[in-house]
Amino acid sequence: MSTMNISLPDTLKSFVDEQVEKRAFGTSSEYVRELIRKDQERLHLRGLLLEGAASAPGKPADTAYFRTLRDRVRAADKPQANARK
Repeated sequence: MSTMNISLPDTLKSFVDEQVEKRAFGTSSEYVRELIRKDQERLHLRGLLLEGAASAPGKPADTAYFRTLRDRVRAADKPQANARK
């Protein structure tokens, strides 16, 4: 694992220390790593949203779509007859 040193104003350092204590992080490094992971996830989601916005329109989500979706979920929730044997 690589090491990175950062400088923070006292107010930000105090905030980080509070978050580490309140949110049960072991160290400030764990807190910063979590922030970076969440930022990566946010950027990935943003990319997916932009990709979707640039894509061709799909079928409308009408009553029939939601009925089919509910039926699929219900079928997936039912225990399989073969699974009981």
